[in-house]
Amino acid sequence: QVQLAESGGGTVRPGDSLRLSCAASGGTFSNYALGWFRQAPGKEREFVAAISGIGASTYYGDSVKGRFTISRDNAKNTVYLQMNSLKPEDTNVYFCAAERRLLTAATTAGLYDYWGQGTQVTVSS
Repeated sequence: QVQLAESGGGTVRPGDSLRLSCAASGGTFSNYALGWFRQAPGKEREFVAAISGIGASTYYGDSVKGRFTISRDNAKNTVYLQMNSLKPEDTNVYFCAAERRLLTAATTAGLYDYWGQGTQVTVSS
């Protein structure tokens, strides 16, 4: 059983940067691909970014490509989401998720087995 805990959310202005962290426990971290998803009230969960278990492959949603960067530190059991050039439409609850996969990572929420509680990101002037 893997437990995930997100942190780093907050309220920022358009154009600002923010880094989210997700700390994992309860499993061999490097055996799991990690993903970030976001969800607004009444909407489906949207894929943001994902990284393979060994960190060699990364994937991004079209709306964040070029602005967000996902990375992981397997020694610290932590995955990060660096968000730059934030826009009001990035306002969402951001969730990290884990699935057991080494070389690739899924971009579909339904394929992930473990989820964190989420952290709110608000981009507003």
